[in-house]
Amino acid sequence: MLELAGIIILGILAQWVAWKFKIPAILPLILIGLLVGPIAAEFLSADGSKWIEPIWNGKKGLFPGESLYYFVSLAISIILFEGGLTLKRAEIKNVGPVITKLITVGSAITFFGAGIVAHYVFNLGWDLSFLFAGLIIVTGPTVITPILRNIPLKKDISTVLKWEGILIDPIGALVAVLVFEFISVGGGGGFTKTALIEFGKILLFGTTFGFTFAHALAYAINKKLIPHYLLNVVSLSTVLLVFVESEIFAHESGLLAVVVMGMVLGNGKLKNIKELLYFKESLSVLLISILFILLAANIDIEDLMLLYTWKTAILFAIVVFVIRPLAVFASTHNSKLKLNEKLFISWVGPRGIVAAGIASLFGSKLLKEGVEGAEYITPLVFMIVLGTVLLNATTARLFAKLVGVFLKSSNAILIVGASSPARLIAHYLKENDKRVVLIDSNKNFVQEANSMDLEAYAINIYDEDLTDNIELNDVGYLIAMTGSEAVNEYAISNFSESFGEHGAFRLATSKEIRNKTLNSRTQFLTPKDDYINLSEAFRDNPKIYEVEIETNDAYEAMLSKLFRESRSVPLFVKKDKEMYLIPEYEKLQEPKENCTLVYLGKPLEENKESIKSQEK
Repeated sequence: MLELAGIIILGILAQWVAWKFKIPAILPLILIGLLVGPIAAEFLSADGSKWIEPIWNGKKGLFPGESLYYFVSLAISIILFEGGLTLKRAEIKNVGPVITKLITVGSAITFFGAGIVAHYVFNLGWDLSFLFAGLIIVTGPTVITPILRNIPLKKDISTVLKWEGILIDPIGALVAVLVFEFISVGGGGGFTKTALIEFGKILLFGTTFGFTFAHALAYAINKKLIPHYLLNVVSLSTVLLVFVESEIFAHESGLLAVVVMGMVLGNGKLKNIKELLYFKESLSVLLISILFILLAANIDIEDLMLLYTWKTAILFAIVVFVIRPLAVFASTHNSKLKLNEKLFISWVGPRGIVAAGIASLFGSKLLKEGVEGAEYITPLVFMIVLGTVLLNATTARLFAKLVGVFLKSSNAILIVGASSPARLIAHYLKENDKRVVLIDSNKNFVQEANSMDLEAYAINIYDEDLTDNIELNDVGYLIAMTGSEAVNEYAISNFSESFGEHGAFRLATSKEIRNKTLNSRTQFLTPKDDYINLSEAFRDNPKIYEVEIETNDAYEAMLSKLFRESRSVPLFVKKDKEMYLIPEYEKLQEPKENCTLVYLGKPLEENKESIKSQEK
């Protein structure tokens, strides 16, 4: 009981440490596992026993017999299902051909390159060498995300790394399964006759079970056949059922089945998808915490000593500094990515839970079957996992600055609200080479924005998960322009620190306008412009106009003119190839001249000429 409670407590403590110091949780988790496992047995325990003993082939420990194998399998199935829920077809389509090449061409280069290196460096058989190579194909999204979240990058770079990590997990798992089947049937002709047939069965049953049960669960949820308080636990039990049933019909097909099931549910019209995702995400955090400590603790000191050789450093260096860049540069050939962007993507390739988990499963199975050299699989993969995580977690930010992909200034704009006026303003900003992201809980508004080729997401501002989105790390402006004064104020109060590097602004409230108590720090438009006036201006004149301003007096006169107009709203000022919000421009310590005033509302071209003539 003490050991089981200790694993959970230490796991959550490691997650907190990772959050506090902004590092991937896998790093402290593995270190804790090694500390309470092989290190404790060798140096800290008087009787030479581990503090946490997860023996799975012996007769003692937390998981005697093969029970740890079953626990690890079920835990990984839940983790991969949660990953499948986050895959959205629309986002994948926008990533571009680079992602497709990375998970195909890049995977092939990693597979063959790492297999050849492992064979000649560690003198492993070809079958075990390629099993190792298949296991290290994957780059874990749970490891990459916390690394990238703290590095301001262009959207293209973070998107490539994020989606590569998500999509490549099941691919790496399937490749490892194929090689494992090759080893299990003895290779040679048996591979053609048996392993390929088994692999076909994996694809058939995994896809079929995942697709069928996903639709069945979605139907039951949407038709309210499941009470709300049982929704999460029924979904969890369905995932486990799909995994087990698929495994019965085709061994090792369960992982594919749960990934397919998650993808179908995540892209379907499923009610309560947010609630389901949050539950699975919390469960995944707990399972990852337990798994990494267990798997690291399960390693013996003899396994670690196998790595105490110069061969380990050579293998790691070639995999990280030769094979990874080769795979990336081959996959990004003729793409729009610049050389420094390719270099950064090449540098960031940490491995995660799927590599470590499946390595422990397959390595222990092969050891039990007496396969020569199988004792190297688990420690070698753990070496790659721990080494890449440690390298990337400590150097990614510095390397981003060295190669010049670190954004010194975050100029993207996050607009809270995707109403018609907001979409028009966002479209104008995009036409002027600004990256604009719209978020709104109204799915119809979001769909309208997407149809205008605007980047928009259906997100509830109260979910507080905006800071988890690494694709917003280049945002420096926050503008809240919803019809709800409470939502606007909440957005400014809670997200200005994350997304308001250059300023966080909102529409004036009706009370502020009535009492003339405007807050100039957060004011977006002129003192009279709340959501109602903005909407009425859009309704009467849904166009944005530009007026050339030559002098400071002309600027003041035009602002006064627009202020008097009940259906005109000043928005921005363009000057010297820069664009400023009105409050920003007002604070500039320079003359308000030789600029362009941008406004929404009535055409005022005739007024421009009259202002110029008055000044002359």
